Amino acid sequence: MSGIAGRWPVARTEQNREFLAIADLHAGYGAAKVLHGVGFSVAEGEVCAILGPNGAGKTTLLRALCGMVKVRGTLRLGGTDVTGRAPEAMARLGVAHVPEGRGAFAPLSVAENLRLGAFTRRDRAGVEADLRRVYDYFPILRDKQREPAGGLSGGQQQMLAIGRALMLRPRLLLLDEPSLGLSPLVTKELFGIVHTINEEERTTVIVVEQNAHLALGIAHQAHVLESGRIVLSGTAAQIKADDQVTRSYLGIRVRP
Repeated sequence: MSGIAGRWPVARTEQNREFLAIADLHAGYGAAKVLHGVGFSVAEGEVCAILGPNGAGKTTLLRALCGMVKVRGTLRLGGTDVTGRAPEAMARLGVAHVPEGRGAFAPLSVAENLRLGAFTRRDRAGVEADLRRVYDYFPILRDKQREPAGGLSGGQQQMLAIGRALMLRPRLLLLDEPSLGLSPLVTKELFGIVHTINEEERTTVIVVEQNAHLALGIAHQAHVLESGRIVLSGTAAQIKADDQVTRSYLGIRVRP
């Protein structure tokens, strides 16, 4: 592991206490081990960016956090040990996962897709209120609410995927490569909406993203994964300011 791991402390305050705690996390697929002792924490209401090259284990980390892969180590959410919980149980605890590739149910209408996101809820009035809230964030979805989801553009399908996750009323929102396949203009708009959601709803967000500049622009803290291990952690501002480090670990510049 690099000698600069943990080089910058991530700020904490008494009012913004630890919400998600990950310790010595190992995960993989059968005999193939992907994550090797990952550990960090995220305060409630923070945005945390997970950066790194392809194959570093970023997607596996999100899958581990929502119960999609078997793990060894410790996961705590809001002070509760949730290690090894199944995906449905994690959803009921308020963990919403937007996977890479969006995954819209193409034959169903936009509105039907959104309502599927509220499958764990029984508060009908609240669901209707949140549906209106999603339409406020994404007006194009209101305009196309009766149309099949399969007819949406890539950017609109990504908005639909995030909107469906919001219908869960999540405490923790996991976003896997939200900019994948989108134009720069749509990507910038989408990240602006995610920032607004975090600011207005105080939803804790973990975003895996290749566009380091945009991810660090909305994040409070960031961690760089390499070969399944965290090699660099710090505040988003600190990592963004160190151009030499980001080029070494990400292979890209984060400054526009």
